[in-house]
Amino acid sequence: MSDLIITGARILGADPADIRITDGVITEITDRPGGLEPSDGVETLDADGLALLPGFVDLHTHLREPGREDTETVATGSAAAAAGGFTAILAMANTTPPTDTAEAAVHILDLGTRAGLVDVQPIGAVTKDLAGAELAELGLMARSRAKVRVFSDDGHCVGDGRVMRRALEYIRAFDGVISQHSQDPSLAGSTACCHEGELSGRLGLPGWPAPAESAIIARDAMLAQHTGSRVHVAHVTTAEGVEVVRWAKARGIAMTAEVTPHHLALDLGLLSGYDPVFKVNPPLRPSEDREALQDALVDGTIDAIATDHAPHARHDKEHAFVDAAFGMLGLETAFAVVHDLMVRTGRMTLADLAERMSLAPARIARLDGHGHPVATGSPANLVLVDPTATVTVDRESSHSISRNNPWHGHTLTGAVHTTILRGRVTAREGHAVTKEAHQ
Repeated sequence: MSDLIITGARILGADPADIRITDGVITEITDRPGGLEPSDGVETLDADGLALLPGFVDLHTHLREPGREDTETVATGSAAAAAGGFTAILAMANTTPPTDTAEAAVHILDLGTRAGLVDVQPIGAVTKDLAGAELAELGLMARSRAKVRVFSDDGHCVGDGRVMRRALEYIRAFDGVISQHSQDPSLAGSTACCHEGELSGRLGLPGWPAPAESAIIARDAMLAQHTGSRVHVAHVTTAEGVEVVRWAKARGIAMTAEVTPHHLALDLGLLSGYDPVFKVNPPLRPSEDREALQDALVDGTIDAIATDHAPHARHDKEHAFVDAAFGMLGLETAFAVVHDLMVRTGRMTLADLAERMSLAPARIARLDGHGHPVATGSPANLVLVDPTATVTVDRESSHSISRNNPWHGHTLTGAVHTTILRGRVTAREGHAVTKEAHQ
């Protein structure tokens, strides 16, 4: 029995096709309009004018549960992700307590399964309590039901080279990867909140120098080469960092890198007004760095786009700039921002976007069932997007509990229309669709 038929969808923006989905798998694709006969009671989805892509995969999501359910939960973050076109998200370990044990990882997995809107894959901490000293339960998390393959102390750099080396040696046995927050703590300092340069001096804000990022990327590249293991650069932000990644890849080192939509599209000048919504870690950089990131995304030096979705309560974010929490929302706006900036301008195609937002992230995370091309036999984890629709972002309409949205009031071209997880619609036109709604 067919679960769903999609008619008139343009796969990766190409010619219209009809798609049959049975038991969560794509079973038939035809370019003959009306070529698929629906059975009685089977849902048919009219996708005229819409592009069909593999469902997006986010390598970098902060869900805050357990510990800060006043800012986000696995359920609300899942709803935001589904509305944004994601079928899988990887939940960062910096919760309270952190995801540094097998039990904690399985708990996150089960919360995601209960929410049922996206596949929530836990990221394990590299070190116990994210303290940077003693390795967390890497092997137990990997062997658990959660099958953790990505490990990160994100929010903190694994600054001790000996600890990083031991972690890389350990995860090699099960093809894991360390997602590093590349920021040398001895160079960045504990009070830094702005890119170091002329503007930080003029604004009186403690600054991060660009070498704090590139120095750690270079060290980790050499450690990955030495150990034969994989390292992933989370949220690369500088032209220097890009050049080190490019150099590492040219040497055949197993290094991958991600960039956030906000580092692609926003730059340091926005800090002139001291608006804490623009305070992120790592910080927004000058326009020349932003342009280098865009170039690296186009040429493949940067493998993936990741949101770094970081919800915060108003009482944590609405402070003087130096005291405000770091982070921005990103799940619901990621596609629109990247499409508007990179696809609509002709720098990337929808196929390129699918590679950076779906296929590459799933490969990096070794995530089963996601990141497959739209083809017969592939799991039906899909997203329909409208490349011509314009959307004005309203932070109050977010599925997230938090409201720290830097795109509030911006009009973007490109909208997520429908998200499909294993043949089941999980979001329509910006609204999550729960399992109960199908019953």
